[in-house]
Amino acid sequence: MIENAFDYVTEHSDHPKEECGVVGIFAPDDHVARMAYFSLFALQHRGQEAAGIAVSDGKRINIHKGVGLVSQVFNPDNLNQLYGDYCIGHTRYSTTGSSTAHNAQPYLIETFYGPIAVAHNGNLVNAEEIRKELLQHGVGFSSTSDTEVITMLLAGAQGDTWEERIHEVMPKLRGAYSMVILTLDGVFAIRDPWGFRPLSVGLLPSGGHAVASESGALHTIGCTAVREVHPGEIISLSNSALKVFQSVAPKENLALCTFEHIYFSRPDSIWDGLLVHQVRTRLGEELYRQKPIDADVVIPVPDSSIPAAIGYSKISGIPYNVGFIKNRYIGRTFIEPTDSLRKQGIKLKFNVIEQNVCDKRVVMIDDSIVRGNTTGALVKLVREAGAKEIHLRITCPPIAHPCYMGVDMGTYKELIAHNMTIDQIREHTGSDSLEFLTVENMMQAIGKKSGYCNACFTGQYPLDVNHVHIKAGFELQHTV
Repeated sequence: MIENAFDYVTEHSDHPKEECGVVGIFAPDDHVARMAYFSLFALQHRGQEAAGIAVSDGKRINIHKGVGLVSQVFNPDNLNQLYGDYCIGHTRYSTTGSSTAHNAQPYLIETFYGPIAVAHNGNLVNAEEIRKELLQHGVGFSSTSDTEVITMLLAGAQGDTWEERIHEVMPKLRGAYSMVILTLDGVFAIRDPWGFRPLSVGLLPSGGHAVASESGALHTIGCTAVREVHPGEIISLSNSALKVFQSVAPKENLALCTFEHIYFSRPDSIWDGLLVHQVRTRLGEELYRQKPIDADVVIPVPDSSIPAAIGYSKISGIPYNVGFIKNRYIGRTFIEPTDSLRKQGIKLKFNVIEQNVCDKRVVMIDDSIVRGNTTGALVKLVREAGAKEIHLRITCPPIAHPCYMGVDMGTYKELIAHNMTIDQIREHTGSDSLEFLTVENMMQAIGKKSGYCNACFTGQYPLDVNHVHIKAGFELQHTV
């Protein structure tokens, strides 16, 4: 049963679900918690289930976290309780572990070496194996997240410094992790040797440093000299200045997530040295080059498809216009709609500007089709608005395989492209034609021939994965 508009939007989305956003800050004599708050606000698109901030004043670590949006979890009163020079923050979409309060991050524990807090973006493919080993050694767990597994590994690591302990743990982790770690006197940022998930570091105007999942979040708080954390690096933010240590050698075949360009990242972010907005524009250009078509108007499904529609229009000469008005707030309401409103379905979130599509041959640009639930409803809205033809164009290849690296795309059973041919999907959506960008043309738009993970399109994973993994796997183990 769909209980409210939020459930409708999240359960019926044709887009991959967001990952997570992390931030770490060292800013002496500044209000680091407020800086983290605004950084997380800039990363809100990466996760809307929970948020948290942990701050160290050199003597103890204080933390506040909860379920909900950043603006719902924090207020001036609880932010004022978080004081110190070092902090980390997290905004969460669950990929391992369900959306419950005990899975909210950062994780904070006491260790023999003092307290540590950890916030993680990504997903480990060997988390279950590590967890079982730790359980056999008497380690207890309070949550069902792979981030807690990493935290417990760090707590039991050997070494005289936290750099040495982190260095010992990193080779044991297989999968995606862009992570920030808070100790009493420092913040550490680490990134897996495959480079799956983004992480950037920048210089603050005050002379401190900050790291975040996207460069746009760093610019929000005034950072300059921004660069990406390299795969396999440990970066230390402390009074002894920024220290960089190559802990694990980067993999020969890197596996950066293509979907950062297609959908996840803000358009003003830099990913793999490329401006995301420009890549999305080129994706639209390649779509037209791949299969030209005569039409009267190009419309995007907002928001991530807007640059692609602009690119498609530019190359084709077909006029660009706004087709959909998106209600950006309906997905965050917790007021239950009436039965009659619920039946309106997608109309709660999108309205069509009829004058822009009526009696026209429409090219409708979207970034992806995952489960196939909302795309057909959007096509129907445009058809009801009077469009003569609707030609659906997708800026990536068909998603036929699940992601095990930190993106909730669904299981094989849920993925429409795994269960239908392209022509069957076209019929299912009700469009007059349907074209997905090929892997080759997608990579042409990115400007790279290798170094990216395209497993959700090809089924060729960059490392061995457990194909029965689901994000609630640890919970199911508890109930067996």
